[in-house]
Amino acid sequence: MIDYKLIGKRIKESRKLTKLTQENVSEILKVSPEYISRIETGKAKINLEMLVKVSNIFNISPAYLLTGIDTQSTDYLNPEMNALLKDCPPDKIKAISEMIKIIINL
Repeated sequence: MIDYKLIGKRIKESRKLTKLTQENVSEILKVSPEYISRIETGKAKINLEMLVKVSNIFNISPAYLLTGIDTQSTDYLNPEMNALLKDCPPDKIKAISEMIKIIINL
């Protein structure tokens, strides 16, 4: 299920980081500022085409807006790895650690 409120929150955060107003973004996209506001609050469902246009304005990936994961980051897998290891028993964690050391040294 798509969480349009979370997508809107990420869009708003990205817009603020780039120091753009809703009016600036609406002018670039040729839409109303009200539409941008509705997207940011999750009241309007953003389509894929508009999502890509928005991501281009902020120079971020559409995947980040959808998932919150920046795949361009070097540590984007850390939360997933932590979740996988969370319930592992100590002996398996030790084995995984040894395998990682072997792979790193290849």
